[in-house]
Amino acid sequence: MTIIGLVRHGITDWNQEGRMQGRNDIPLNEEGRKQAHLLGKRMSGEAWDYIYSSDMQRAKETADIIAEYMDMRVEGYDSSMAERSFGQIEGTTEQERIERWGEAWRDLDHGGEPREDVVKRGLALLDQLHARHPGKRILVVSHGAVIGSLMETLFPEFGYLGLKNTCVNVLGKSDSGWECLLHNCVKHLDI
Repeated sequence: MTIIGLVRHGITDWNQEGRMQGRNDIPLNEEGRKQAHLLGKRMSGEAWDYIYSSDMQRAKETADIIAEYMDMRVEGYDSSMAERSFGQIEGTTEQERIERWGEAWRDLDHGGEPREDVVKRGLALLDQLHARHPGKRILVVSHGAVIGSLMETLFPEFGYLGLKNTCVNVLGKSDSGWECLLHNCVKHLDI
């Protein structure tokens, strides 16, 4: 069985402000770095074979910190793991969106990347990693909308839950398909 761990990056100032980040390349803040260090300590006690990351700095920094604790290197930084583009709503808070577009702002087309495209590239990535490293354990550091869309598609019974920063989601791929072994786990933050 191939195991893929999907990890959301650590927190940023924009996360804390409730701003939609999307493709804005926002760095981790001090709390996000602390979260990444706690996750790195947790991961150092687990066996993983490879680490990959989105090429966006908040994910890259999270992956680099984890890799350091595991005495590993990040195999690649890939734009296919980057956050979903949210178009015109990027950089705005919920209140600002309501002020600009009204209560039904979610029903409007803001020029972002369609969810179906996010799912398509995410599933392609999972299949690619499974084919490249069959039977191995692979960590992928990515973003909330990407991971959330994948989890909701593969496991509809979960619905779309808000994923916590530095959460770990573990998927197993066997002949019968994908199964979820761990979802939205942040036990490292309870230390």
